[in-house]
Amino acid sequence: MVTPPDPDRELAELAAYLGDAFDERLLFGHVAALERELATVGDEASLYRTSQIYLYDLTAFAMTATKGPYLELLARHCPPPARVLDVGCGIGSDGLALLEAGYEVHFADFANPSTRYLCWRLERRGLRAPVHDLDRGPLPAGFDLAYAFDVIEHVPDPYAFLGAMERSARRVLVNLLEPEPGDTALHHELPVRALLGRCARRRLLRHRRLHGRSHLVLYDGRPAGRARRLRSRLELLRP
Repeated sequence: MVTPPDPDRELAELAAYLGDAFDERLLFGHVAALERELATVGDEASLYRTSQIYLYDLTAFAMTATKGPYLELLARHCPPPARVLDVGCGIGSDGLALLEAGYEVHFADFANPSTRYLCWRLERRGLRAPVHDLDRGPLPAGFDLAYAFDVIEHVPDPYAFLGAMERSARRVLVNLLEPEPGDTALHHELPVRALLGRCARRRLLRHRRLHGRSHLVLYDGRPAGRARRLRSRLELLRP
């Protein structure tokens, strides 16, 4: 069983890490603060590599129960001690929960304040896991499963992103967000139907629509035969 991130622990660790610089108000105003920072920095790539405010954004999200069903599906279809790759890991809350549940976890992201905080958290919890810098090379390979939760809407090319995950692991678990009015400027509008169709042409194992707009898909990255593609399309029709 994977226990989702504990909100009190998430908050306490961020406060301990930032010390006197910790500002609890940013947990509630993180979206607006990030968009102001984006306007100042000028481009998303620089923002993700430099933003300290993003620590608050990722912590606030980890403190919600949003990813609980994602972790539940992961654990059901890929139990420990599987080797899993946390793609776009940020502060690593999901991967830390998996590590503590007995998984072998590798983290992957660009070097930034979030991954520096992740390294601090690993040491604080007495855990060991590689943190791969994507500025230094492609995603590592040889995993049972690669997952990315609420990441793909931030990347410039979602098809290339999925392709890289497929080369890294036997199975891929990712969620695709439907666009909604007033969404943050940091979310790119995804071609959700086309991406679901792409997954269905592989070996789609599970599809769930959660929180009204999040399509959670688990699939085997290998191309599927006709019968398997039909079963995948039927899986997409399930609620």
